[in-house]
Amino acid sequence: MDRRHFLTAAIAAAALSAGDASAEAPAGQFGADHPLQESWRMWKTLCLADDGRVVDGFQNAASHSEGQGYGLTLAAIFDDRPAFDAILGWSDANLAVRDDALMAWRWQPEAEPPVQDRNNATDGDLFLAWGLILAAARQDRPELTARATRIATDLIGLCTAPHPDGGGEVLLLPAAAGFRDDGQLVINPSYYMPRAMRELGAATGVRELAPLADTGEALIERLAQDALVPDWIALTADGPTAPPESFSQNAGYEAIRVPLMALWSGNAASRAVAGFAEATAAGWKDDSQPVVFDPKSREVLERSAHAGYRAVAALSDCAASGGVGSAMPRFTADQPYYPATLHLMALVAQATNFPQCVPI
Repeated sequence: MDRRHFLTAAIAAAALSAGDASAEAPAGQFGADHPLQESWRMWKTLCLADDGRVVDGFQNAASHSEGQGYGLTLAAIFDDRPAFDAILGWSDANLAVRDDALMAWRWQPEAEPPVQDRNNATDGDLFLAWGLILAAARQDRPELTARATRIATDLIGLCTAPHPDGGGEVLLLPAAAGFRDDGQLVINPSYYMPRAMRELGAATGVRELAPLADTGEALIERLAQDALVPDWIALTADGPTAPPESFSQNAGYEAIRVPLMALWSGNAASRAVAGFAEATAAGWKDDSQPVVFDPKSREVLERSAHAGYRAVAALSDCAASGGVGSAMPRFTADQPYYPATLHLMALVAQATNFPQCVPI
């Protein structure tokens, strides 16, 4: 079979597989026979402890609300109720230590107590709430939607702020505390997940989430016009500026999630996707993926051989160019928690939104 016929057959198979899955499960969820179920099993072996803790081996085996939220959403997508209940149970027992519905951002196994900082991280809370609503209908558990509603309400009430320029835009803060002072906001663009925000708002009736997603997408597009979207940005009355010195001023391990979240939200036309695809293609070498850049010059500052970063770059390239077939590698457990999680998310985004970008 020549390459052209192979691609045609592969795309047809991918579309058929997605159609079969949607017949068995709600939109965005995969049935037991979906081809990515094996990748999900590999991810669990690598990242998920039996008690429901998502372990980041490269961060001294710590666990974060980010990882718990990512894991819960993936468990809902793969319709894995035992994993879902374990992840939610561990999160409730160990991170639900605040006086609101949000989670503490980090749990350290060697610390006493393991939660040293009760501040939250909005991306972890957002994904946890999204996972709850994805599972609620599938598992006929209305209490999950009620829980998600409380999280969504507290995200809006505690983790948003108006733009300092007085223009009326409301922005998502990285946490309830610590990111607004001296007339500026410090923002992490990768914490915006538009699809999750819109679906969560629709399911819970927290109407502020959809316009918050719109504002985030508009901010990201402005940042992406003349540079790569950075890991962190400060916003003042005069507009965007460099964040404080304690925050990364590169476009790196945080910012790689920006094109991924845009693609998972179906936004292949985002300038952030195109810019990331261009920069990674220009800096690609056979044995390594460029991961950290200077946002303005696009100089490559750091590389990685982990397949998950290549998966995001390959999907970005295919989707932004309108191509057929992508160079996304197969999922592998031969990588740490973070690139492995991005890898699985990229494969989910491809299967959900871009069947023409089937890995080849």
